[in-house]
Amino acid sequence: MSDVDRAQVLPTLLSADHERARDEPEIAANIASQFEHMWLSTWSISVLRRLRDALGRQAPRRVLEVGGSIGHRSAWLFDLFNDDPIERFDIVEQGAKFGVILHRLQSRYEAAQWSSIIVNDFATLCAEEKAWKLTTTSGVGADERRLSEQYDAIIIDSPLSRLSSDLRNGMELLSSNGVLYTTEPETPVGDYEEFDDDGKAKVDGFNSWIEFIQSTQETHYIAFVPLFSGTLVAFFKR
Repeated sequence: MSDVDRAQVLPTLLSADHERARDEPEIAANIASQFEHMWLSTWSISVLRRLRDALGRQAPRRVLEVGGSIGHRSAWLFDLFNDDPIERFDIVEQGAKFGVILHRLQSRYEAAQWSSIIVNDFATLCAEEKAWKLTTTSGVGADERRLSEQYDAIIIDSPLSRLSSDLRNGMELLSSNGVLYTTEPETPVGDYEEFDDDGKAKVDGFNSWIEFIQSTQETHYIAFVPLFSGTLVAFFKR
């Protein structure tokens, strides 16, 4: 990345790496079959493969994944980092039951020394981090912080209702050359009933997403990569 003009960083990162395997890692494939039985959604293999290619090319030292679920995407990342362990890989998951599954995945890759599973709401963690910044300027209590002060790569997979707020929080944790990755949400279709809170939340969330994209265009380069069953989106500070 140091040899590339900042405007060309995202196009360079997000191109396909044909030297890497196209097949899904074995552990990730096994987890994907579990998603079908649990009626859960996950990013498509095409999106995950391109994310893997981008991270492999970027070579980040500190990585944060928000929305680990049962570890499908995490398995792709563990597989990428396992041969050359990074300094820190934090996975945030709000559900305690999913957190147990992620701990098992972590153990399977023997990655406890360089990764951590944090079971909590991301907004709460970010609020705690802001508080720590105010109270640990002297270095006291820094070891108790659950998030790193900065990450080189952040992957966010959040419900549409809070996607934009999580993205804003994520941007505050990016290093100067950090990249934020997510996927483009589907456009809500049809009308929702007066008391349909879920429908209203999706529409409000999508409107917030549009506002977020518009508000960050002046401060960040933004790349949209249409792939099979999904569009990978990346943000890089200008």
